[in-house]
Amino acid sequence: MDYSEKVVDHYTNPRNVGKIENASGVGEVGNPVCGDIMKMFLKIENGIITDVKFKTFGCGAAIATSSVSTEMIKGKTVEEALALTNQEVVQALDGLPPVKLHCSVLAEEAIHEAIADYYRKEGKLTEQEIKEKCHLTEHECEHCHNGQ
Repeated sequence: MDYSEKVVDHYTNPRNVGKIENASGVGEVGNPVCGDIMKMFLKIENGIITDVKFKTFGCGAAIATSSVSTEMIKGKTVEEALALTNQEVVQALDGLPPVKLHCSVLAEEAIHEAIADYYRKEGKLTEQEIKEKCHLTEHECEHCHNGQ
């Protein structure tokens, strides 16, 4: 499988690995069928993501998408982070093989789940408002569900 230099770099030298104690928001997503599990930790101050860390159990593409997505949202507003798409993550890595595109979806979903957790801790929004604002959906990965 051919990976771009950026994927290899983020896999071999992942950025922002770790855990944030007393994080403002924590999101965990994954699919046991494909084996990739991502956990994102956000520190949010005045609506700005001041720090972000991740722990990922999975393939090289899962680690690379986690790493690059943390770089892309650090210093951004919560709204900017919610607007990040898996396609932008793929572009930042100069592409991913088609069978690995689900990794970029997991990175996007992990960010959304962490922000949803932040909103829940704030207690200002209803669960329905959080689901709508954070675009929370059940993970639907064709690759994962086909057992490949």
